[in-house]
Amino acid sequence: MRRTSFEDMHCSLAQCLEVVGEWWTLLIVRDALFGVTRFDEFRERLGIARNVLTQRLDGLVEHGVMTREPYQDNPVRYDYRLTAKGRSLWQVVTAMRQWGDEWAAPAGPPVQTVHRTCGRVATVEPVCSHCGERVLGRDLTPVDGPGAGPVSLLPGPRDHRTSP
Repeated sequence: MRRTSFEDMHCSLAQCLEVVGEWWTLLIVRDALFGVTRFDEFRERLGIARNVLTQRLDGLVEHGVMTREPYQDNPVRYDYRLTAKGRSLWQVVTAMRQWGDEWAAPAGPPVQTVHRTCGRVATVEPVCSHCGERVLGRDLTPVDGPGAGPVSLLPGPRDHRTSP
């Protein structure tokens, strides 16, 4: 059953969920980030029903997260490849994987990532894009951005929601 759409919600997180918020979608993106490109390989790895996989892949193609490229003519078969938009979801997938590693993997991480430059197992840490300092949620203050609509997503009086 399809959930209510977030299409009309003026929120970047809601718009992201509109594209990748279905159950199987981020697992498909995860496998694509690992290098999986073929329908049957996604299906086998995930144990997902053909119709559900078809719907999710069609949605990812429709939203520009993946492309569908024929690799065989008779019958026609396709590779599904991440676009730049899709590859940028690595940050989302990595954040969720690291959360799962910490809070839902008692035997330890099922997958680790190795930084190619230094050869060490690495976790991704958020840093400030201006000063490079590591940031935690408590270090940030949300303010209305340039795309804020007439009704802010932030609680409280409107005059307290502008940047310092």
